[in-house]
Amino acid sequence: MAKIKSKSEVLKQRSKKKEKNIISSLFKWFFILLILTGLLGCAGLAGLYYYLSQDLPKINTLEDYRPSTVTNVFSDDGRKIGEFYEERRIVIPLPEMPDNLIHAFVAAEDSRFREHPGIDILSIFRASLKNFKAGTIVQGGSTITQQVTKSFLLSPERTYKRKLKEAILAYRIEKKFTKDEILFLYLNQIYLGHGAYGVEAASENYFGKHAKDLNLAECSMLAGLPQAPSRYSPFRFPDRAKQRQIYVLNRMKEDGLITNIEATAAIDLKLDIKPRKNWFIERVPCYTEHVRRYVEKHYGKDALYKQGLQIHTAVNIELQKIGRAAVNKGLIELDRRTGYRGPLKNIPALKIEAFCAQISEELDNRMMEKGQVYQGVVLSVDDENSVTNVRAGNFKGIIKFETMSWARKPDPKLAYYETKIQKPSQVLKSGDVILVKVVNDSVEDNLLEFTLEQEPLAQSALLSIEAETGHVKTMIGGRDYKNSQFNRAYQSRRQPGSAFKPIIYAAALDKGYTAASVIIDSPVVYEDTKRDFTWKPRNYKETFFGPTLFREALVKSRNIVTIKILKDIGIDYIIDYARNLGIHSDISHDLSIALGSSGLSLLEIINAYSVFSNLGYLIEPVFITKIYDRDQNLLETSKLIRKKVIDMSTAYIMTNIMESVVKSGTGWRIKALKRPVAGKTGTTNNLFDAWFLGYTPRYTTGVWVGLDQEAPLGKGETGSRAASPIWLEYMKNALEGKPVRTFNVPEGIVFAKIDAKTGLLPTEESEKTVFECFKEGTVPTEFSPKSDTASDTEDLFKQGI
Repeated sequence: MAKIKSKSEVLKQRSKKKEKNIISSLFKWFFILLILTGLLGCAGLAGLYYYLSQDLPKINTLEDYRPSTVTNVFSDDGRKIGEFYEERRIVIPLPEMPDNLIHAFVAAEDSRFREHPGIDILSIFRASLKNFKAGTIVQGGSTITQQVTKSFLLSPERTYKRKLKEAILAYRIEKKFTKDEILFLYLNQIYLGHGAYGVEAASENYFGKHAKDLNLAECSMLAGLPQAPSRYSPFRFPDRAKQRQIYVLNRMKEDGLITNIEATAAIDLKLDIKPRKNWFIERVPCYTEHVRRYVEKHYGKDALYKQGLQIHTAVNIELQKIGRAAVNKGLIELDRRTGYRGPLKNIPALKIEAFCAQISEELDNRMMEKGQVYQGVVLSVDDENSVTNVRAGNFKGIIKFETMSWARKPDPKLAYYETKIQKPSQVLKSGDVILVKVVNDSVEDNLLEFTLEQEPLAQSALLSIEAETGHVKTMIGGRDYKNSQFNRAYQSRRQPGSAFKPIIYAAALDKGYTAASVIIDSPVVYEDTKRDFTWKPRNYKETFFGPTLFREALVKSRNIVTIKILKDIGIDYIIDYARNLGIHSDISHDLSIALGSSGLSLLEIINAYSVFSNLGYLIEPVFITKIYDRDQNLLETSKLIRKKVIDMSTAYIMTNIMESVVKSGTGWRIKALKRPVAGKTGTTNNLFDAWFLGYTPRYTTGVWVGLDQEAPLGKGETGSRAASPIWLEYMKNALEGKPVRTFNVPEGIVFAKIDAKTGLLPTEESEKTVFECFKEGTVPTEFSPKSDTASDTEDLFKQGI
């Protein structure tokens, strides 16, 4: 018989069952909630991943790596003369980096680089603890892979959002690239201070060598920089840089990458660390800046500063040096002819020591270099022994009186040779702060020998073009590019004076004149009724010479004859003629252009003269010969562009006449070249501008001298005196060792004997005869008149008829 359960037992059983159902239900809902939470978490993480990764850059192959790199500029023989960049980076392959360099960076920045998948959890956890304790981000746990993402794929901000993005991208990069490829990216991208990005640029910056040539000590010095390049700069903080170097070497030793002996030797090795030379300033800055403007205009700033163009130019470094030396020498000689303008300032005796200490600090304990100019202070003047005692920094020396005899007081009313100084005290006194140049390492009593110097006031420009090719070999835009970046050879527009006359005479030859044509050099007056202006032009020495041969008029630079020729052939014709010769600047529509009154650039007028040198052909000047992109694709190459603009015979006759300018005219100083040369001087009113334009069969070269503020250069400072010596100095050195060439005589030129006075065929009564060159068919057919007729002509001139 079944046992009947009591009511209480039934209730207990029901209660237990209910509890089981509740627990089971709770567990089931908890499990469901857990799954939902997990799904929501995954969805959240997926959403976060999508949110963080949607704007991440993509780099799938090394071909996608296109960082900003340096644009290089080269001379005609392939030497680097300049570079342009926003980030100075030179990308090199990993095999060109020494093993010690790679090991040093890995040991210092990420010793587990070969083991982790792009993110080092242990490093991140360690850094997070330190950041939590500090309450801010004070340390990162970045791997080399993460530093790659930070350096060229992401912004450098230090936030957790950026760190998450960095981790995602680092993981992607590890999947796409090998460890060596990641090192290639890292070592070419990382910033290492003083404008250097990547190990190659940094190696050049600090050690003046390629990365492949670095030793262990240098490798470890570079590897210590990524943490804080400015703080550990070897230039600014050598002691801090040394401590970082030691840290890197110890890390390499601990990782078994080098031995203790190697580490010790590297620590003890004294490194030659010096700032990288600024090629842009030291070699051909004016030329390089001209190239920069062209490339920026035609290819844009991004290509110029970021895309690593390779620009090859026509400039010759040796000729550029010769040109700069010639300009400096000529300006110093001109400046000394005008006298000494006095010391920079005068300081009391009590301040001399402090002044010298400042100069010594600027010298940074370096020895003074022979030929360089420094500031010094006069200690005493010894008239009895004709010396001046000078101190420059910590160095003492003397100035001998015979080397400062030029230092007369400027007087615009006197010629430079009319006043002399008798003793040094007429020029200097104790406390004078002056410029001195070191000429000898030492004289008696271990004193240096100095010469008195002063900064020239005048400026000069020089430009030289290779005749057959149009390649611009030399361009000097001013005395010192560091003080003034204005390019006076290209940007400046100055009056050429008589240097413009050959253009008028060439035009006249094409209008029927010959080298033997006679023009009367007599007073003329031109009235401008519209402007109520009367013009009475004069020759340079205010003398009139009567009947003058065409050749002689140009050789002697006769103003009146030139004006008469211009009036005869027409102003419009001359302006059009000048345009054909490559002159594009504005030209005044009046007779004053016969005297070179319209401003032209040195390049323009050299272009015009080159037409004579090239027998009537205008050759477009070439500054840039080739431009390659970063992948060595040719973007641009120069072509020889020749355009015939005047007749060959006209060009040759002009050359022949301008040879006479050198042989017997205003260009007489150029005879010292002892080679066939043609040219013309130019001097403007009030001696504001002095020119010499000349050419040999090899080079067409021009020189301008003047003051930027357009003031007189000094008494007698004409183109012959101020400009032609610079031209001569340049050409003499530029042509040294080169064979002598003569000007070719083209077909259509004939030579005939003429009367040197009348320009007609000579007779027995002719006092002097010369051979003159003519275009075929233009030789005179008439004979010179009898002497009484010639006398009648002279009498009429003397009477002003």
